[in-house]
Amino acid sequence: MPRLVLYAGDVLDIDTDVIVNAANSTLLGGGGVDGAIHRAAGPQLVEACRPLAPCPPGDVRVTEGFGLAPRLIFHTVGPIWHGGQNGEADILANCYRNCLTELAARNLRRIVFPAISTGAYGYPPAQAAHIAVTICARHPAARDADIVFAVIDPQNRAALGAALNAIR
Repeated sequence: MPRLVLYAGDVLDIDTDVIVNAANSTLLGGGGVDGAIHRAAGPQLVEACRPLAPCPPGDVRVTEGFGLAPRLIFHTVGPIWHGGQNGEADILANCYRNCLTELAARNLRRIVFPAISTGAYGYPPAQAAHIAVTICARHPAARDADIVFAVIDPQNRAALGAALNAIR
């Protein structure tokens, strides 16, 4: 079973193989985690992302970490919340599945996820946390992985903590 950890802080503060960027489909930066990663990595990241766009929701694109400590950044586009009747749960689950599959395909073991889609995209934190933790706990590619959920805000931290406690 993977080792699942909740970290109360920034995805950029953790020593890891991969950080996951909750990106928009252009992959060229934005607000929240996406903007912070782009600012920290520098302008080379925009140039590396440009030919990989657009990225459909649920998919993953991979770039170097450039100025960041992680070797790689997995960019994934979560769903925009429209009430839950438009496939949002499947798309969000695919974000986590595809990142874990990519992690295993590259023989890497440590990945840091933000709370995908719970910011500007409006996904309810408790529902998003349940999906994130369930997929990460059960995905075959995550079997020997160290998976960190890094969140700054108290609402997502509480939701992820509750979801982690529910599976233990």
